[in-house]
Amino acid sequence: MAEQTYRAFEVTGVRQFVLVDRPLHDPPPGHVRIRVEACGVCHSDVLAVEGLRADPSQPVVPGHEIVGVVDAVGAGVTAWHAGQRVGVGYLGGQDNECEFCRRGDFVNCTNQPWTGTTVDGGYAEYAFARASGLVRIPDGMDPLDAAPLLCAGITTYRALLQIDARPGALVAIQGIGGLGHLGLQYADRLGYRVAAIARGADKAELAIDLGADHYIDSAAADPGGALQKLGGAAAVIATAASGASMSPLVAGLAPRGRLVVVGAAPDPIAVKTGDLIFGTRSISGNLTGTSIENEDNLHFCQDRGVRPMTEAYPLEEAPAAYERMMSGRARFRVVLRTA
Repeated sequence: MAEQTYRAFEVTGVRQFVLVDRPLHDPPPGHVRIRVEACGVCHSDVLAVEGLRADPSQPVVPGHEIVGVVDAVGAGVTAWHAGQRVGVGYLGGQDNECEFCRRGDFVNCTNQPWTGTTVDGGYAEYAFARASGLVRIPDGMDPLDAAPLLCAGITTYRALLQIDARPGALVAIQGIGGLGHLGLQYADRLGYRVAAIARGADKAELAIDLGADHYIDSAAADPGGALQKLGGAAAVIATAASGASMSPLVAGLAPRGRLVVVGAAPDPIAVKTGDLIFGTRSISGNLTGTSIENEDNLHFCQDRGVRPMTEAYPLEEAPAAYERMMSGRARFRVVLRTA
């Protein structure tokens, strides 16, 4: 009997994609095997594809916005079974043993795989994942919609849940891209008065369509001053990958306002200490969420009509899909369609 195989894109070095046939093996203990339906192409895939891993000479399958169907379970797995629709995000499942897990801080587990970076991900027909990292996909949710919500979605959703703001308070979303176009929808559905901040007047109409009440063109006005004219923001969710563009936002916060950073930028944020001290403002970061929080996220999106704008590519065109994502021209999330 011939050995069963599956196709996967491995990457080594810098953007060295190779489509290979891999033997289809049973899932190890504590893991499941997933027949992939879709996988988002996220900017965080640069860690694998651009050779930013500890050893880029070792092949890895990128992709951490995986949606599919369980088709086999490993020893010790009791809460999951074949036929369930599941997802896997960037955090591949806590170990439930480290100090942070024992204190209930599963996001900061010190022994957690990074899907598509330290372990193989979803640019493939099959993927393997720890049972503790699995997310149930709601019935009827399109895998092309669900995939980006598992990383871009949960990141912005959890950032908004961190803030201390009453319904109707002014909340700003900086950047209208892969994260920001979802952030505007979440903020609107959560009942906030929403300000969108981006460069150029051409994005104003889209921002309003996505749920913004106000649009601030940061190329034409100081965004901090513009937020203060609106009464000051209880929070700003910064999604654009630029520390320089985030720096003026602190001055736009209301007293006790918070700048929550979710866009990973190569340059630092510069802030005047007085802007933090007078008004007791703060800056924090947000790293995605747990698997059960991701389930909450998906149900919220399904119930409230939050949907990503996507461009779909077949698995065979994964390198081109990655290039499209990196070009910055995609509107707004690129997704590989495997099924």
